[in-house]
Amino acid sequence: MLGALVKNIFGSSNERHVKSLRKVVDQINAFEPAIEAMSDEELAAQTPKFREMLANGSTLDDLLPEAFATVREASRRVFGMRHFDVQMIGGIVLHRGEIAEMRTGEGKTLVATTATYLNALEGKGVHVITVNDYLARRDAEEMGRLHNFLGLTIGVIVPNLDEFQRREAYAADITYGTNNEFGFDYLRDNMKHERSQMVQRDFNFAIVDEVDSILIDEARTPLIISGPTDDKSELYIAVDAVVKQLSDEDYEKDEKTKNITLTEDGVEKVERILEAEGLLEGSNLYDVENTQVVHHLDQALKAVVMFKRDTDYIVKDDKVVIIDEFTGRMMDGRRWSNGLHQAVEAKEGVKIEPENQTLASITFQNYFRMYPKLSGMTGTAATEAAEFFDIYKMNVVTIPTNKPISRIDEEDEFYKNTMDKFAAIAKLIRDKHESGQPVLVGTVSIEKSELLSDFLNKEGVKHSVLNARFHEMEAHIVAQAGRLGAVTIATNMAGRGTDIQLGGNLEFRIEAELADMPEGPEREAGVARIKEEIAAEKAQVLEAGGLCVIGTERHESRRIDNQLRGRSGRQGDPGLSKFYLCLEDDLLRIFGPDTLFSKMMNSNLADGEAIGSKWLSKAIETAQKKVEARNYEVRKQVVEYDDVMNDQRKVIYEQRSDIMDAEALDDVVLDMRHDTVNTLVAEACPQGSYPEHWNIEGLKERAKEILGVEAPIDAWVEEDGIDPEGIEERLAELADAHMTAKMEKDDPAIWRQVEKSILLDRLDHHWKDHLATLDALRQVVFLRAYAQKTPINEYKQEAFGLFDSMLSAIREDVTRILAISELRMPEPIQEPSLPELPDFLTGHIDPLTGLDNSNDGDGSALNPALFGSLAGSPQATASPGGTAENPYAHMELSRNALCPCGSGNKYKHCHGALV
Repeated sequence: MLGALVKNIFGSSNERHVKSLRKVVDQINAFEPAIEAMSDEELAAQTPKFREMLANGSTLDDLLPEAFATVREASRRVFGMRHFDVQMIGGIVLHRGEIAEMRTGEGKTLVATTATYLNALEGKGVHVITVNDYLARRDAEEMGRLHNFLGLTIGVIVPNLDEFQRREAYAADITYGTNNEFGFDYLRDNMKHERSQMVQRDFNFAIVDEVDSILIDEARTPLIISGPTDDKSELYIAVDAVVKQLSDEDYEKDEKTKNITLTEDGVEKVERILEAEGLLEGSNLYDVENTQVVHHLDQALKAVVMFKRDTDYIVKDDKVVIIDEFTGRMMDGRRWSNGLHQAVEAKEGVKIEPENQTLASITFQNYFRMYPKLSGMTGTAATEAAEFFDIYKMNVVTIPTNKPISRIDEEDEFYKNTMDKFAAIAKLIRDKHESGQPVLVGTVSIEKSELLSDFLNKEGVKHSVLNARFHEMEAHIVAQAGRLGAVTIATNMAGRGTDIQLGGNLEFRIEAELADMPEGPEREAGVARIKEEIAAEKAQVLEAGGLCVIGTERHESRRIDNQLRGRSGRQGDPGLSKFYLCLEDDLLRIFGPDTLFSKMMNSNLADGEAIGSKWLSKAIETAQKKVEARNYEVRKQVVEYDDVMNDQRKVIYEQRSDIMDAEALDDVVLDMRHDTVNTLVAEACPQGSYPEHWNIEGLKERAKEILGVEAPIDAWVEEDGIDPEGIEERLAELADAHMTAKMEKDDPAIWRQVEKSILLDRLDHHWKDHLATLDALRQVVFLRAYAQKTPINEYKQEAFGLFDSMLSAIREDVTRILAISELRMPEPIQEPSLPELPDFLTGHIDPLTGLDNSNDGDGSALNPALFGSLAGSPQATASPGGTAENPYAHMELSRNALCPCGSGNKYKHCHGALV
């Protein structure tokens, strides 16, 4: 009561914070007259002036008001758009490392230009992370015009760029790209053998667009780089056939966690079938010898029972293609891990691709926490504010809208079953369509999209369907979803990246209608005509009530519902939103209070009848909160386990970095050799034991095998009576002398390169095996809970012991290879070439469910030819190898030099541009 009173008098903490930022906006506005009076050249000269001020001791906060005013004026000249004051508040929030929650249509992309420009002045690099390649390319091209005007360079990271192009893009002042590409580049960099091969710079500042989608939804699944293992297709097919013989009574399933376990009778039935097929060792399924069969059985059960075609995946071109659960997009080239994808391929009878072994992995939480300053923007973050602060130490600031929201959010309507619900939705859509009001319908799966499409066909309503099957037309469908009478069915609207404008989208209509028309008066007249048509159509749509948004069911997360709602009512436009629910919806069926809903709905409602109630809506919201809390716990658990690996990952990556940067590694190799000697002696001559209990013969054999020396250890003990420490000293001296003699035969520079190469190779080899061991440990450690032990504590202890053993194995391996191998170099002597990185797959896999969320959602890698319009930017560079169209690629030409062809253009704008 008291809190509500204080809030009414003084405003919420968010309102007070925003109010304090308005003082900074006043300072920005004070610079506006002077900066408006500048010429274009003077405005561009602001950038070197700011950089000089930074070099002389000014801070970014000191420069903020004038720098923001400079960006505002540059935007007005380049785009014809002046930042609103609320957009300036958003920019300040981003600069301070917080999350700006801004409604759809408030111009988040333009907001980011203020913070990116200010922080890019330091020259340390600014990363702008987007949810898909299309947005990364679009934002780099569009916002790049503003930044290029002010003298900054722009880079963009998308698939299919070579190492040279990636390095150029990361060297730019501001780099755009997807979360997956940044993360995978970090992992790939830490698999390379020379600093010069690495593409990324040190971490500085990142702005995450759609921050809730990237740091919440996708953060449950780590990024994984993997390589292929042995083919086990026949085993997958055989186990799939076994699972398909089971009935519902043979297993228990938990739809909340997508887990499935065999019942006691189910185990017996499976054992009999496996025995008959010759797949079982002995008669007990859970004997150690049958571990691999049990693993395949678990995955086959999940594939057959829990994963549904056209919901979790589709079959396209004889391949299983995963559907992103958040966006409904296809994720071509991405695969579930741990054998699950192979199990689904066996289920569908398509070609089974081999499994993969993890070579490197990291969670988004640990990746993004490496940035000294991290900020984000989205339309929906407040519901997850606690998680953002707990995990990333980022506050959420809700930015007020530029114009008051006039959208009407109606109460939810409840029906008994899906068919009644969809019939009611189709009727409403028909009415809205006839009145000219555009309708956007959000569904949760392809199956539901197509069901609704059937209903609309029966009603005779023309409509567009936007889901994984038709996403090639995605941007065009979304762009025109605000036209008069348009009806658009979309499978989740998260991260679509195209603004829905009432009356239609000018850019897309020009592209569709005037694409073949050359520049000139005729084209200008065409553009003017389209503008007039859009303005007239917008007036009709506004009169009809604006965009109507319909949700066919509630999503697990309130944020996804809010994202759908937020598509309507942009910049003060009128609009309407409404959700339709029924007892058969997954959220109500799995997470709702079954008895309460069932009794009330079934006994009181006739077929086709609906009920609307604030109490029911509140109950749904409570169910959503429970799901969100459970998902948060899952993500926290992923972080807890990855934190253990992260500490080890840092050690390994730091060691790799030190090895790559070192001129010579004599001291490192010497320490490894002496540590190995100490370990060998400690194993053979335990501390406190008597000499007669020492394993002298075994020690001699190990010294020969690992150190390459014949050591008379028995004579040392019998004649000199030395203790283990004395043995260590003499053995180390012998080993050192042996290595010195070997190295004197060859060029020291070659030996240094060999040592570096062997160290990195052995480090990578053992780290890869260690990752596989930790994966297996994580999957079984939960069983320790039955012994009243905390799984995470058990995992930490076991992982520490395994890491210690791995370091010992690396030391021994490096010592052995250097001691027993002979260096034979051909004439003339050449330095050994650096090893190529292996062919590997990138994945973004949930370790608990096997779900893959790795794709940018775009479904296809971008062709470099798409970057023709960025030819003036650093990322538009020719491949070092050259192409048939670029006869000068072999020459080491400066990007800004005149092209040798004689055109008079710079090389980067001529033969050096991407084609």
